[in-house]
Amino acid sequence: MEINKEIVSTVHHLIERCKDGAKGYKTASEDIEDKNLKDLFKKYAVQRDSMITELQDQLHKFGKTDDESSSIEGTIHRAWIDIKSALTSKDTKRVLEECERGEDYALKAYEEARSANLPGELKAVVEQQYQDVKNAHDHIRTLRDNA
Repeated sequence: MEINKEIVSTVHHLIERCKDGAKGYKTASEDIEDKNLKDLFKKYAVQRDSMITELQDQLHKFGKTDDESSSIEGTIHRAWIDIKSALTSKDTKRVLEECERGEDYALKAYEEARSANLPGELKAVVEQQYQDVKNAHDHIRTLRDNA
């Protein structure tokens, strides 16, 4: 089946957002002291890695590849950049705020992807991943509200 450039571009965008999330959560899990958050961030980092793999598999089915070498937006998205300074300040609430901000970008990308005209199986994968990202976002927001 042939897919158009727009669909490929949409999937690439989701892969970028997942890579950002994986990097952001990995960084957060290494430097946060709270054991529960450390485990949660590790879990989300692993989740994003598996989402990347799923999306790449979808591209491969259409004979397309994910260009590992270049990211459209260069290195990690600015949404996750402040995670380092938040971690340095040892301010758990701020770390959670930065994670939530990163998730906002991911959610926005998934919402855009959901409105694109994606073919069957890809649409199902994106829909499932959207739910996972939304659940992570809402969980992080609740933790932040309680911090």
